[in-house]
Amino acid sequence: MRILVVGKGGREHALVRALAESPEPPALFCFPGSDAISELAEPVAADGVESLVAWMKTHAIDLCVAGEESYLVKGEGLANLCAKADIPCWGPPKESAQLEASKEFSKGFLLRNAIPTARATACATLAEACSAIAGQYPVVLKFDGLAAGKGVAVCPDAAAADEFLDEVFTQRRFGDGRVLVEECLSGPEVSVFAAIVDDSYLIFTPARDYKRIGEGDRGPNTGGMGAVASRQLIAPETLAQIEAEIIRPTVAGLRRETLPYRGFLYFGIMLTPSGPQVIEYNCRFGDPECQAVMPLVHGDLAGFCLAGAQGQLRADLLEFDEGWSVCVILASAGYPATSRSGDLISGLESCGEARIYHAGTRRNSAGQWETNGGRVLAVVAGAATREAAVEQAHAAAGCIDFSGLQRRHDIGILHFT
Repeated sequence: MRILVVGKGGREHALVRALAESPEPPALFCFPGSDAISELAEPVAADGVESLVAWMKTHAIDLCVAGEESYLVKGEGLANLCAKADIPCWGPPKESAQLEASKEFSKGFLLRNAIPTARATACATLAEACSAIAGQYPVVLKFDGLAAGKGVAVCPDAAAADEFLDEVFTQRRFGDGRVLVEECLSGPEVSVFAAIVDDSYLIFTPARDYKRIGEGDRGPNTGGMGAVASRQLIAPETLAQIEAEIIRPTVAGLRRETLPYRGFLYFGIMLTPSGPQVIEYNCRFGDPECQAVMPLVHGDLAGFCLAGAQGQLRADLLEFDEGWSVCVILASAGYPATSRSGDLISGLESCGEARIYHAGTRRNSAGQWETNGGRVLAVVAGAATREAAVEQAHAAAGCIDFSGLQRRHDIGILHFT
């Protein structure tokens, strides 16, 4: 089997490694990839999605796996172009990927299908947003389009709201787009992932990520400073409620609204006092949740994804570890406002059994690893208990060093003690 994975970050590194560990390892290719991913998958030279699909057709690729969300909605859409070229794609077409690409589209879908979610108002201007907020805090503000995980702000007061709205409407930090002014829900968050194939689905291991840069969930939001995953993370009755009230109606809604879907769908859920409610959809695996979840998935991931892309859900090809997995992110100096590249990384060889996924690294001319982005590395360890997984992950993370390194020491501990 010949598989091409699209993306370049820690999530894609985790997916490539999991695919490589299938019983019959496939020939792997990547675009755009990274120096670390290229050690497992051959990089492909292409200047865009169209030329990439042409390359796949010429080189008899059996399966395209969409890791990074932006390619699903660029131009005609990765999955749409794959379909035209008769290449199975594990990832939804552009029209279905609007569930992530547009917060307004997503909110409308949730409301039309009676799926529990927060009340919201779509605003096209700064004045409209201020009017919708009406001095009611805390409030959640969401940029309508893709923003690399940074387009959402939970604002406790007017100062925080004004800062975010200035970024959106004045600085145009995320480009053109509207803003959703949304009711602020309360309760613990959980990330639930499902592999969806038409009207069938398989729920993967739930996870919880840590968005804030600082200890104790303080400071600005990031793309994620760590995650913990386990089938023990939430009670079976809670997961059953999520399946009945959220996952099943979502799959039914996709079919009813003629939105084809074959791929991973991420449900960001708040466990409120009145029950689970959807915060957001992502049309791919979460990051860094993917890095925590993948080591708990055993079996033939390559065969599972190929069968799914061809229209068959093969749950029999996978098994899920009942233990725990903890992912600790190491970020560069200045993150999340900026990032610094070129700092030498040491200690990677001292991490023992922990898995190291590269998110923002590169090799320099001397072959040494150095930083090349905001989130640099994901250090992941698993064990039968959360406490053991926490201890091993943080011990391994402590072996690695580079100038300006930022990491949280409460990943897997906060919200559990």
